[in-house]
Amino acid sequence: MSRLSGSSLFITGGTGSFGKAFLAAVLKDHEPSRVVIYSRDELKQYEMRLSLGDDPRVRYFIGDIRDRDRLRMALHGVDYVVHAAALKQVDTAEYNPMEYVKTNILGSENVMLASIDAGVKAVIALSTDKASSPVNLYGATKLTADKLFISGNHYSSTYGTKFSVVRYGNVMGSRGSVIPFFRGLAERGEPLPITDERMTRFWITLPQAVDFVVRSFESMNGGELYVPRIPSMRVVDLAEAIAPGTDMVETGIRPGEKLHEEMISPEDSRRTLLQSDRYVVLPTLAEWGFTVPDGVPVPDGFSYTSDSNDLWLSVEDLRRMLDELGL
Repeated sequence: MSRLSGSSLFITGGTGSFGKAFLAAVLKDHEPSRVVIYSRDELKQYEMRLSLGDDPRVRYFIGDIRDRDRLRMALHGVDYVVHAAALKQVDTAEYNPMEYVKTNILGSENVMLASIDAGVKAVIALSTDKASSPVNLYGATKLTADKLFISGNHYSSTYGTKFSVVRYGNVMGSRGSVIPFFRGLAERGEPLPITDERMTRFWITLPQAVDFVVRSFESMNGGELYVPRIPSMRVVDLAEAIAPGTDMVETGIRPGEKLHEEMISPEDSRRTLLQSDRYVVLPTLAEWGFTVPDGVPVPDGFSYTSDSNDLWLSVEDLRRMLDELGL
């Protein structure tokens, strides 16, 4: 039986792509006593209730992570938290920096402190590859949030709440995915815009991301930054898999965009251990102490980037994944 079985769970940003997939998985496989969906959008919560048929195990709270008092109230009696709420558009962040600071940094601090106040057992915060050596404001806010949650273990050491972070790459089929955009262009006979033909990205499916978070709850002691070993893909190969034979036009890298993504920097690799299917980045300071079973230090100078990855998806692999996911 998993830690989540029979427990009360809480998902910030619970009406997003990850939240909906995580909810479906835990209801099906882990039999929680209660799952709280916490988000700002009443329409999305209404649509979620309709799709689930008013499942008695699911509760809906309208609220913003910027509101610490509301979080304290909503977290009462909760055992485990998944923090998925964030503002995520790279270009929008550059134009609205303070809004991203308020949500991604100050909102994350509110989740951390309210979880300690409520006596939550464990919190996993979702990060992004853009938080490693960030070159844009979105990535910088997520890196700050990562460090807030890892350091939260110092604040909570006498209370018992544990905090860890999960960092992964682009999610196939998530809201805002390029897949429907490319399909729409191809159906209209328009060329597909490719910012740079050399561009590579990490790639993970939504079910894989959910499973990784669930398994991280099982292994976490608090303070770990978990990074899954996932494949890379070339953006031109993804375009070919989505719309075979469609013309492509190179448009140039956008402001704040990287040619290749990174999930572990060379500096962080000095604190990184390899397990069978993941990397575990240890905190800079860990006065509370913990161990990583079977963890093996990565080589000197190691970095985990999408262009130097040893796992790759071909056009055929991508096409098969799209078919399996109904995309």
